[in-house]
Amino acid sequence: MSSGVAPEKSASNTMGPKEVELILVKEQNGVQFTASALVVAAGAGPVAAPPQTDPSGGPVERETWGKKIDFLLSVIGFAVDLANVWRFPYLCYKNGGGAFLVPYMFFMVIAGMPLFYMELALGQYNREGAAGVWKICPIFKGVGYTVILISLYVGFYYNVIISWALFYLFSSFTSELPWVHCNNTWNSPNCSDWAHNSSINDSHKATPAQEYFERGVLHIQDSGGIDDLGKPRWQLTSCLAVVIVLLYFSLWKGVKTSGKVVWITATMPYVVLTVLLIRGVTLPGAMDGIRAYLSVDFLRLCDAQVWIEAATQICFSLGVGFGVLIAFSSYNKFSNNCYRDAIITSSINSLTSFFSGFVVFSFLGYMSHKHNVPLDKVARDGAGLVFVIYPEAIATLPGSSVWAVIFFIMLLTLGIDSAMGGMESVITGLIDEFKCLQKHRELFTLFIVVSTFLISLFCVTNGGMYVFTLLDHFAAGTSILFGVLIEAIGIAWFYGVDRFSDDIEEMIGHRPGLYWRLCWKFVSPCFLLFMVVVSFATFNPPSYGSYTFPTWANMVGWCLAISSMSMVPLYAIYKLCSIPGKFCDRIAYAITPETEHHLVDNGEVRQFTLQHWLAV
Repeated sequence: MSSGVAPEKSASNTMGPKEVELILVKEQNGVQFTASALVVAAGAGPVAAPPQTDPSGGPVERETWGKKIDFLLSVIGFAVDLANVWRFPYLCYKNGGGAFLVPYMFFMVIAGMPLFYMELALGQYNREGAAGVWKICPIFKGVGYTVILISLYVGFYYNVIISWALFYLFSSFTSELPWVHCNNTWNSPNCSDWAHNSSINDSHKATPAQEYFERGVLHIQDSGGIDDLGKPRWQLTSCLAVVIVLLYFSLWKGVKTSGKVVWITATMPYVVLTVLLIRGVTLPGAMDGIRAYLSVDFLRLCDAQVWIEAATQICFSLGVGFGVLIAFSSYNKFSNNCYRDAIITSSINSLTSFFSGFVVFSFLGYMSHKHNVPLDKVARDGAGLVFVIYPEAIATLPGSSVWAVIFFIMLLTLGIDSAMGGMESVITGLIDEFKCLQKHRELFTLFIVVSTFLISLFCVTNGGMYVFTLLDHFAAGTSILFGVLIEAIGIAWFYGVDRFSDDIEEMIGHRPGLYWRLCWKFVSPCFLLFMVVVSFATFNPPSYGSYTFPTWANMVGWCLAISSMSMVPLYAIYKLCSIPGKFCDRIAYAITPETEHHLVDNGEVRQFTLQHWLAV
């Protein structure tokens, strides 16, 4: 869905035709719609780019958020996800405690916030999804398809995490939690409570919670590897189906429905985290865990790996590069203050990560104290934290079933709104690009979520954890860093950071400061280029426990990663080949905004001037 593009500001003291953007707003069922068009003042010549119309001849309408808070909660809900709970606290503990905040905040300021701001402004000004916004520089539209594909790939396995949380939630409605003892049908002879772990070899012992996750939920013991998956397990398949139904009815009407769902899914985690923190700090050993979390070891800052992990966490925690921020902001009012939104939402995301560390380490300190083991024996990140260690800690509390229900409701809400954001990126990006889908959003949304469900079935088989690990390793690693790098180059260098700043001034009334412009043009692209190089240089093949993936599986993973990254060169080649004329003319049309192609006809190409490349 596309609206007219706001005009370029004419130079001061220049006389001539004046273009004015008319923004028509109407309300329907409590949701506002906007339609914008460029018109010419009386006596002026023809408009270079007439407004787009639908087949009936009327102006194109674009739905907008009913309330500003709907947008803010949607962005916060997407950015604040499971990684805020299971990744950041562990990184902070492992990399010098409070000292880790130094590189984390440094990269947040020079790259995280600028890129976050850039995507919000890009979507809001152009009012299109991740692919449609590249009418500002058509040759880069391939990066739009890159981020859409990445969001689709992530949906294949991210929904599975939510289905695990749902399975645990259902399992918690018992008088005794099923991961407390070793006398269940799924337990192996190596299962042992913490109290008896000393009698079993370290390489073989397993706690009841660990065996419940791997053997009771995943049934990984019934698979010999990724080439022996088996059939989908009906219990996890049912949970996955429930997740897909929830996603569909949250997305089928666009922001009219998703903007209301996030009032629950984006706020519930904060309520639960606060309740868990209050309970956690009252446990014996909790303060020891929190002290370990915050202990400052500045010598760790001399280790390059600490800085690399901080930079990586910034890249993935804010959610840039998935097309979600572009999609969400495209439903904003044109005059919305996206600068303030970027500061607020990115700050809340980082503060949530920091706050969740107190919750996590209060319980880890309790586990360390209860079982009389060092903290590093219980501290871990990833799925093992939220599906093994935390459930194990909860199981030792009075009223453990109630606490388990509360905890897994939090995981469910953390995951749902992030999954909603990823699906919205795909749906908005493709609907805006293929206009024939606009009147069939409900059916297209159904097609996307059902397709995601069918692929996700591979992850709920006996060997599904191997498929999950492979997707998690390749779907959104190097490819998303590459996508954001190309995005930053396309906007700051080819479209022009000065022109982009003019667009922002039209929306919010003032230009971004020199700091933001320097970050967009120099700092952020260099940072992203560094991260792409580091990602390739430090690549390690995926593994799960002692299982090593076969060569063919790694090749499939790389094909998955390359399939999204290849959209950039493939579309650029297609665009150049589809434009008639000499090669220089093709380049000129391909790098010039679509609304300025008439200037190319007159030989005026901004990108062919030195002033364009030097402007900041």
